Amino acid sequence: MAKNFGFGGGNMQSMLRQAQKIQEEMQQAQETLRNTEFEGTGGGDLVKVVMTGDKNVVSVSIKPEAVDPDDIEMLEDLVTAALVDACEKVDAETARVMGPYTSMLGGGMF
Repeated sequence: MAKNFGFGGGNMQSMLRQAQKIQEEMQQAQETLRNTEFEGTGGGDLVKVVMTGDKNVVSVSIKPEAVDPDDIEMLEDLVTAALVDACEKVDAETARVMGPYTSMLGGGMF
């Protein structure tokens, strides 16, 4: 005769269904993030970078007044600042959207 170690069949099935539902929700959230575009700027709005939630750069826009042939380093700094800004926005949104799932998986629920 098999021993029952405290894992009721119905309870385990319910937990598995709940885990599968959470996994599906996480995948949907990740897909939404991948398809969301984030804009970062440098120098006010002299340089704009648009990237997706998986940090693929979609476009870079540079206003003519940002271009000084005698100061290429400044333009490089503006592009870098725009990229960093966009990445920070992606990271913040990812933490906001995925946070509840990571807290559940990190010990809260399972």
